[in-house]
Amino acid sequence: MLGQLDRVLFGDFLQRGQRPLSLLGSSIGSWRHACLAQADPVAALERFQQAYLEQAYSARPPPDEISAASAQILAALLGAEGSTALVSHPRWRTHIVTARGRGPAGARQPALLGAAMGAAALGNSVHRRLLGASFQRVVFHSGEQPAPQLSLTDFNTTYTPLRPATVALALQASGSIPFVLAGERNIAGAPAGHYWDGGIIDYHFDLRHYRGSGLILYPHFRADLTPGWFDKFLPWRRSGLDALDDLVLLCPTPEFVASLPGGKIPDRRDFTRLDTAARTAVWRECIARSETLAEEFQALLAGPDPLAGATLLN
Repeated sequence: MLGQLDRVLFGDFLQRGQRPLSLLGSSIGSWRHACLAQADPVAALERFQQAYLEQAYSARPPPDEISAASAQILAALLGAEGSTALVSHPRWRTHIVTARGRGPAGARQPALLGAAMGAAALGNSVHRRLLGASFQRVVFHSGEQPAPQLSLTDFNTTYTPLRPATVALALQASGSIPFVLAGERNIAGAPAGHYWDGGIIDYHFDLRHYRGSGLILYPHFRADLTPGWFDKFLPWRRSGLDALDDLVLLCPTPEFVASLPGGKIPDRRDFTRLDTAARTAVWRECIARSETLAEEFQALLAGPDPLAGATLLN
């Protein structure tokens, strides 16, 4: 949904400056940042989009099948030089967020993992910090030290420098939804254990823990933030945006989303609702429709007042 906007941001807007910028992402956000860190970000986005559209599976695919397809998409995105470019980029400081399972939450056996996820959901419903009993945040970063403004203190957090050989593993782990994908185990340089989707802890992030003095630019698909994946089921956990004075959120309006096929942004449920041809057709239509998001952003940049039409969200 944000691919066309990313083309403008990555290929034009963010290329205009010279200051180093820190990138923080989990799951698909970290994959998008991997495109930005390449020599030709727009070409990387094109490869990513094409490979993503073409994915197809058996009727009831096991996690290993989906993980293998995911690895192929990631390989297309990174190309031959993507991992090295991400690690050594002189301007973009990449931070890939993962969730390391503790105890049974690091198991691949469905029964053990199911019990662990249930316990994590229950603890999280009492207090978000209790999620730390089941998962540890592990941040893989370019450079030898993480960006100081991204020193996250709300959970036990470990920071691990990336190497070209670990980029794909960290990215794959960051998007590995339990029960859907297989996850990654024992990534070199990081604490031993099983690594899952960073969105378990940081679905949209709790940005109140940002320590920087600059703005946070967040291209997003909706006008609110849900800190962790389990918080999706707890409406009171959605972040109050009125307290985030540093945040610039770029997102489609609810009216735009309602006008899309099915009245929603494409998601993984489409794999069970639609056959491959129908799903691909719907997704291509949404991609075409999303060009209006990029066009409106370009018009704002070219106009006399870039804040014209901006909305104060709360």
